[in-house]
Amino acid sequence: MRRIVSCLAAVTMAASLTACAAVSARQAVVQADYLVFYADGRQAHALDVIKGAGGSTVRAESKLGYVVARGGATFAEVIGADPAIVGVSADRRIGYASAAARALPDAAALTRSTKSDPLSGRQWDMKMIGADRAHAKEPGSRKVLVGVIDTGIDGKHPDIAPNFNRELSRNFVTDRPKDEKGETLDGPCEAADCKDAVDQDDDGHGTHVASTIASPINGIGVVGVAPNVQLVNIRAGQDSGFFFLKASLDALTYAADIGVDVVNMSYYVDPWLFNCRANPSDSAKERLEQRAVITGMQRALDYARKKGVTLISALGNGASDLGKPKVDEASPGYPRGGERIRKVDNSCLNVPAESVGVISISSVGPSGRKAIYSDYGLEQTDLSAPGGDALDGKAASPARSILAAAPEAVLRAKGRIDKSGRPKTGDVLRDCTRSPCSYYQYLDGTSMAAPHATGVAAILISRFGKPAKSGKGGLTLPAAKVEDYLYRTATAKPCPSPRAYAYDLLGDKEIHVCKGDKKKNGFFGRGVVNAYQAATFEP
Repeated sequence: MRRIVSCLAAVTMAASLTACAAVSARQAVVQADYLVFYADGRQAHALDVIKGAGGSTVRAESKLGYVVARGGATFAEVIGADPAIVGVSADRRIGYASAAARALPDAAALTRSTKSDPLSGRQWDMKMIGADRAHAKEPGSRKVLVGVIDTGIDGKHPDIAPNFNRELSRNFVTDRPKDEKGETLDGPCEAADCKDAVDQDDDGHGTHVASTIASPINGIGVVGVAPNVQLVNIRAGQDSGFFFLKASLDALTYAADIGVDVVNMSYYVDPWLFNCRANPSDSAKERLEQRAVITGMQRALDYARKKGVTLISALGNGASDLGKPKVDEASPGYPRGGERIRKVDNSCLNVPAESVGVISISSVGPSGRKAIYSDYGLEQTDLSAPGGDALDGKAASPARSILAAAPEAVLRAKGRIDKSGRPKTGDVLRDCTRSPCSYYQYLDGTSMAAPHATGVAAILISRFGKPAKSGKGGLTLPAAKVEDYLYRTATAKPCPSPRAYAYDLLGDKEIHVCKGDKKKNGFFGRGVVNAYQAATFEP
């Protein structure tokens, strides 16, 4: 396992080239790995450019049109000046697919059918989209594979294990205890090689997402939108919650190659919240990096979609109109402390939410209003789904958030449960209907909204998918068809009246303006996803 050491590792993304040169002078022999994206048909030329800049080619990734190359501190700027090079990004994380492969658990031995699971009464979100009624019509097919590109999945959780496909799951990241500045990043490694097992989630985010999609009907805890489909952990996120480009590219390519039907992407690609191709406030190296994120992710998304993968993304939690962004205060977000205020405009993209071919989901609270934190935008919002809003009512309440599975180890590490396993706060619940006890937590976010849409997509694929030609025994349905059916089965929801909706933010007022009509608007897109409609409609 290689560890990246570079000039970029010695200074923040916002540091000056002068500082970078000073570090290079002290460590002239230090090189870094870069992802070099070239224009269509220009691979041979790109290899020559890399060589001419004193770099070396590590390997070529022809599927997505880029080369992993090794070069010095000024390598990115030098090769980026060539018109055949369309983007250059430092490869901050070198990961590989886990070779561990074990059989899928016997679902019949772990699943017991009941009308409702013990905590189902707390799932207002499932009632809102008709998932509780949809289960009797279409709970999802075991032939449907749902990829969760996230921080991992706790595959041993009692309310996930029956649907967890360990054999196909992969981890494309390696934990790093500290960042380049020596600050805590992921914390101490749990594995000797800092490579977590494919059934592990040390953050909890991915487990929550997976549970919302497909927690089984088994008499334990909660029930997901599509309780019979298979969950595949395709990990691209660090324990610390960062998602970098190379792991995201690897995850999407892998999902496409193994026949995954739909992927959930509840994240944005770090370190830039908004990626701008030519922002005058950014350095040449920073512009090249952002172009690499835009170009590389679009190629990976296109590759996956052409192979039948439906792409679903969280829209974002910045409470901003993505159609007219003005300021980005969160970038570059890695290493921490390098953030600065940058002016941005609508040419700058949040990736993958604003990438072509991605279905982006805004969040609604239990009253049906757009969640206070949810981003919005007439161009950007495709659909909406329940994502929770603790402030959607009098005072704040975790019960207005989304309840889903949580890894016990994470809750213990964060001090959320006591030594005996009892929850310390109202936003964590325990179900001891069976032994061992299982744990759940309430969370808010468009990250929680997206998996509801992913689950509905899985229902549609279960109903209308055709046997895959690959002979793997799965189902497949073109992504464009899934998207069309999602729109046709959604519950249309108009803008509020007045359109300038005033949120009460603990005594302060915040105004969000909704544009568009009932068929398509910036708050709800084409409507709120509807699992029951998906389970019963006829095209």
